[in-house]
Amino acid sequence: MTSSGLRKSLDVVAVLEAAKGIVVLLAGFGLLGLLHRDLHELSAQVVRQMHLNPARKYPHIFIDLMSSLNDQRLWMMAGMALLYSTIRLVEAYGLWKQRTWAEWLALVGGCIYLPLEVYGIYRKVTFVHVSALVVNLVIVLLMAKVLLQKRRTKEAQVG
Repeated sequence: MTSSGLRKSLDVVAVLEAAKGIVVLLAGFGLLGLLHRDLHELSAQVVRQMHLNPARKYPHIFIDLMSSLNDQRLWMMAGMALLYSTIRLVEAYGLWKQRTWAEWLALVGGCIYLPLEVYGIYRKVTFVHVSALVVNLVIVLLMAKVLLQKRRTKEAQVG
């Protein structure tokens, strides 16, 4: 792959990471919108609006899960969303600016998710699981290639 091809690939990964950061940030704000609300009643309304039977397994699990949330847990989840989105947005900025630290962050971050994605496929092969694995694997291989190319270029300049 040429240098301009790697640059374009880094830009695509940067946009992908920024999109993930923005989606999680919006989800965090959505969690804050649930503060001081009767989450049991709200979840029951959602189930009714979707014409689901609240006595069935999954609607019941959803209602129980929502009922177990309190303001403290919502703040904690929103804080975690803010932390995650900050990391993703900083990584996106670094990739866009071709910073080596961001390339390492993308490589390590991608490697962390690979075993989880393989386990997801082991449990059940779905389009989402396979797609996530393929995209993450491409990102990891791309970051490894970029970092190796930078190292070779640096060694050639020194030598």
